[in-house]
Amino acid sequence: MSSTNGHERTNGAGTAARASDAKRRWSPFPAEADPAEQRNTWLVRTIAWGCRVVLKSFVRVGLHDLDRLPTSGPVILAPNHASNLDPVLIGAYMTLPLGRRIHWFAKREVLDWPVIGWAGRLGGVHGIERGAADVEGFRTALKVLEAGGVLLMFAEGTRSPTGELQAAKDGMATLALRSGATIVPIGLAGTHRAWPKGTHPNVGKRVEVRVGQPFRPADLIPAGTDRRAAKGLTTLAIMRRIAALLPPSQRGAYADDQHRTVPSPAVPTA
Repeated sequence: MSSTNGHERTNGAGTAARASDAKRRWSPFPAEADPAEQRNTWLVRTIAWGCRVVLKSFVRVGLHDLDRLPTSGPVILAPNHASNLDPVLIGAYMTLPLGRRIHWFAKREVLDWPVIGWAGRLGGVHGIERGAADVEGFRTALKVLEAGGVLLMFAEGTRSPTGELQAAKDGMATLALRSGATIVPIGLAGTHRAWPKGTHPNVGKRVEVRVGQPFRPADLIPAGTDRRAAKGLTTLAIMRRIAALLPPSQRGAYADDQHRTVPSPAVPTA
């Protein structure tokens, strides 16, 4: 009799745990974003459309080759980073063509802000400790990709103060090689003038968003290449492709690279 009661208690505890897990997954007030979530909910779509409306009120946006965005499989969106405007542009204009949620990282304290933090957690924003080796952040990014999701990353790691490309870090390359994700190079031209670092937005400036040809690092790295060399080659391939999508004035650390894949884009006019 006691054995049966114990079994019932065990089953009851298991049922309660599953119910608790379900409640946590579907809570309208999640403690953190779910790295496995890919759906574009009504909230994600509404935020994307709202960002478009706001952007159109103070900048002129040119869009190029959005049809290159993959609609399935693990993807890393890899734009240059020169302005606070950059992630807003990506979310506003690429969420709907992708047909799935974009996951990205922000300073952990941002998620503590009222309303913004709530919307961010529901919309795929993950907190990260800036300036520290965030192992948990790397694991979260890997979970997003292993679930077949979309991850937005800036290879430079931080905003460029001049709008020119900075020397990139190998974090994106490591993730791509570990997960087999497709990388989509993206050139954001003129955002540093539309919203310069440390200042307010400038109304009326023009920005250009160019999507490059998606690629998988495994298709470029020669067989037998050691891990460290593979990361370096992948990072260089990413930055070469981003530079090719930018006007010469923004190529910075990669200005002397001769391996161009597209003609030089025009510089956005004021």
